[in-house]
Amino acid sequence: MEHGSLSDPSQSTFSLIDEDHTYANAIRFTLNQDPRTKFCGYSIPHPSDNRVNIRVQTTGAAAKEVFKDASQDLMVVCQHVRSTFDKAVVDFRMSKSVNGMDIDSNN
Repeated sequence: MEHGSLSDPSQSTFSLIDEDHTYANAIRFTLNQDPRTKFCGYSIPHPSDNRVNIRVQTTGAAAKEVFKDASQDLMVVCQHVRSTFDKAVVDFRMSKSVNGMDIDSNN
């Protein structure tokens, strides 16, 4: 849910349900890498509340668009990390089977 101002689309607070520090810190970092971002921070209202508030202020661009772009950038980074990890696992298993070691994938 976005809590923004109709008069100033360059600043908004996004309230995300079922998220925590993991996503909030990653998106905060990604947003702060964007030159359109003037300020980005997040808060968790209460430890038992499964919600995070992310505040975005931009240099003039719509905060909603900057947030969307950062989310897509973060998704690309996560996909790259996943594919790199999967390739490393395959390479490791192939190198061990070539050396005569039998690696049981169930362990």
